[in-house]
Amino acid sequence: MKAFTLIKKELRLYFNSPIAVILLIFFLLFTSIWLFFIQRFLTQNVASLRSYFGIMPILFILIIPALTMRSWSEEKKTGTDELLVTLPFTELQLVLGKYTASLVLLALMLILTIPVPLTLSPLGNFEAGQIITEYAGIFLLGSAGIAIGQFLSSLSKNQISAFIFSALVLLAITLISQVASMADLPRWLAGFINFISLDFHFTSFKKGLLDSRDILYFLILIYLFLFLNVKVLIFKKWL
Repeated sequence: MKAFTLIKKELRLYFNSPIAVILLIFFLLFTSIWLFFIQRFLTQNVASLRSYFGIMPILFILIIPALTMRSWSEEKKTGTDELLVTLPFTELQLVLGKYTASLVLLALMLILTIPVPLTLSPLGNFEAGQIITEYAGIFLLGSAGIAIGQFLSSLSKNQISAFIFSALVLLAITLISQVASMADLPRWLAGFINFISLDFHFTSFKKGLLDSRDILYFLILIYLFLFLNVKVLIFKKWL
C-alpha cells in the first residue's frame, strides 16, 4: 500500500507537467517517421520490424534522461528531498516508488506502439514471437536506462545537469560497441566493450532470440543502479 501511494504520487507529478505527454508524442512520431518515411518500410519486401525496434535504443539516449532528470534533482532543488527521508518510507521504498512510476510510463510508451505491428501484420508473414521478443528486449533496455538515469539524478544538483550527465552516460554505454566493431582492438578489450554495451546486449532480442546472458545483464544493471541509488539516499540522510 505504501509503495502504491508513492507510485501514484510520482505518476501524478509526471502527468501534471507536459513532459510525459511530450515524450510519448515525440517517441511515437519519431519511430513512425523513421519506419515509414526514412526506412521506407512499405517499399521493402521484408516482413520484419527490426529497423523499427533498432532505432529505439538511440531514442532512449534522449528520452530516458528527460524522463528521469526530475526524479531526485527536482526534490533537491525544492528542498523536498529532506522531507522525503523523514516520511515513514524506507530509502528502498522511495527508490522503488520513483522507479516503478517511470516503468509504468515506459510500458505505456511501448503499448502505444502496438498498433504499428498490428496494422502491418496483414501485409506479410511477420513472426509474432520475434516481435514479442523485441518488445521484451526494449523494455529491459529501457528499464536499465531508467535505473541509471535515476541514480545519476540523485547525484546531480539540478535537472539540466542530470539530463546532460545521463544522456552522455547512455550515449557512451549504448554505442560503445560500435567502437569495438570499427576499431582493430585486442579480443579481450573488444569483448569487455561489448559486455558493457546496452545495444550489444539488445542485438539478440532484435533477432528474436532470448539469450539468458543478455537478460541477466539487464537485470544485474537494474539491481546495481537501484542499489547505488538507495545508498546515495542513506548517505545523504546522515550528512
